[in-house]
Amino acid sequence: MPKLSTYVLKQLLGPVALFAFLMTAVIWLTQALSLLDKVINRGQSATTFAYLTLLVIPSLLIIILPLAFFFGGLYALSRLQSDSELVVMASAGFSRAQMTVPVLVAAGIIMVATYACGLYLMPAGQRAMNDKLFDIRANIGASLLNEGTFNTQTKGLTVFIREIDDHGGIYGVLVHDNRNPKAPVTYLAESGQLLQTPAGARLLMQNGTIQWARKNGARLEVAKFESYPFDLDQFVNKNQAIERKTSELYLNELLSPDPKLKPKTRKAYIAEAHNRLSVPLYCIPFALIALAAVVRGSRARGAHVLRLTAACFAAVGLRIAGYGVQGMVASNNSLVFLFYVLPLLGSVAAILLLRGLHPKPALAAEAA
Repeated sequence: MPKLSTYVLKQLLGPVALFAFLMTAVIWLTQALSLLDKVINRGQSATTFAYLTLLVIPSLLIIILPLAFFFGGLYALSRLQSDSELVVMASAGFSRAQMTVPVLVAAGIIMVATYACGLYLMPAGQRAMNDKLFDIRANIGASLLNEGTFNTQTKGLTVFIREIDDHGGIYGVLVHDNRNPKAPVTYLAESGQLLQTPAGARLLMQNGTIQWARKNGARLEVAKFESYPFDLDQFVNKNQAIERKTSELYLNELLSPDPKLKPKTRKAYIAEAHNRLSVPLYCIPFALIALAAVVRGSRARGAHVLRLTAACFAAVGLRIAGYGVQGMVASNNSLVFLFYVLPLLGSVAAILLLRGLHPKPALAAEAA
């Protein structure tokens, strides 16, 4: 590209990267907080927490990148206009068509990044994250290593450990099994040990008693034991990871769903597939809308601010309409063409504005 086009491209990519970073950081923080209870409170390390939160980023970027490109591009172009750099470029023979080239190149770069996130990075990251979360929930033994607190990791099971020494020894163990409220069972032991056996996780309690109620609580029975293995795996729902979520599926899996799935699920898969294919396309109308808002019309401050505001409403409205289309297509797959019509209509409208067709004749006359 000519040097001026390269210069404009660099001026665009900087603010776009900054907007993407800031928006990702804010939304990432909300996602990270939701993972705290699932990770930190279950005895996992900070490294595991950081790993899981990083896996969330690709799913955020699919939404963030096109919007960050629009707002970053609008800001960069507006700054070039306010500094009169666009005027100097025009005086040097840099036409409006030439100005469009670096803007569309920037849009193409963001489109490629968005496709990479939607078609590969997001499903791969979501699979890795959900598999790790399933392992964390399944590893009840690690989550119980919190001394001095009552740990209720699953409904009907409460475990209390008074003390854990430096060698992993457990002292003062209480396990309350209330899965059957009419016949609760309580285990008390002087000491214990958490074991990972070939059969699964076991809490080996030593020198204790088992207490359970009979005759609807009218009678309490107690049995002593020297060693008693308590099966922790019985509290894990091992079937929850069989069916993948929509966000975990790759494009070919969404476009060719299993015929055994419910019709509603298959329709949702098709809608998700075309949504991933169409989302990056919004970068093109966003680029043209931003360019039209900056280079068309009066340079007066009031008119300029009005055009920027209208451009923001137009871009956000266009994207919200896209979300509405996804719900419609999930109910009726014959409307899938709407995914691609919306960015096309937005691009056509922006091109008409760039070519001089303005919805307000007064502004058009003023611009001329």
